[in-house]
Amino acid sequence: MKISREELIKMIDSTNVKATATKGEIERLCQEASGYGFRCAVVNSFYVKLAATLLKGSNVKVCSTIGFPFGISLLEVKALEAVKAVEDGAEELDMVINLSALKSGDFDLVKQDVLAVVDVKRLFKEAIIKVIIETAQLTKDEKIAACKLVKEAGADFVKTSTGLFGGATVEDVRLMRQTVGKNMGVKAAGGIRTYADAVAMIEAGADRIGTSTAVTIIKGAP
Repeated sequence: MKISREELIKMIDSTNVKATATKGEIERLCQEASGYGFRCAVVNSFYVKLAATLLKGSNVKVCSTIGFPFGISLLEVKALEAVKAVEDGAEELDMVINLSALKSGDFDLVKQDVLAVVDVKRLFKEAIIKVIIETAQLTKDEKIAACKLVKEAGADFVKTSTGLFGGATVEDVRLMRQTVGKNMGVKAAGGIRTYADAVAMIEAGADRIGTSTAVTIIKGAP
């Protein structure tokens, strides 16, 4: 599969969600995102308002993490963070699934947790919700179950990883695509550092790429 530089740019969520990220680094992230025209600039909720101000007037959307990085916040807290992030200017939300509940087999709680964030769509219909299932920490059966729960809860995307506990693999992306079907988004994130990495994920079924090395990837694109 050939993916042009321009096509890939529109599929990239350029990301800086480090706990040590400085204001200057977030400003640089937004400047690069605007300059290249990436799909999103992804920041922690603390920096959403700054990113929204910097990207106002551009076509780059602000994406906020929710429940990052462990996903074990109370669902009421995640819901509140989601609403506040959108109020501050986020148009997309990357929430972390309750991994503890999933590993415990409490699938009803997992679904309710996702629903609590998806509910932000009642107030902000255009919000896009992506759910990180942390594939590197799951068995194959757990990955399938997580994808099904996320889809049932009405999220827009299922996403591989935070990048903290292992990244995306072609095999996981392919499994996720097979599980959710063709009408739901799949985002690959974690360890994607080159044009070849990105293309491999897209060939496997990803339609969004999350990376902290977006500029490097694009510079390596033909």
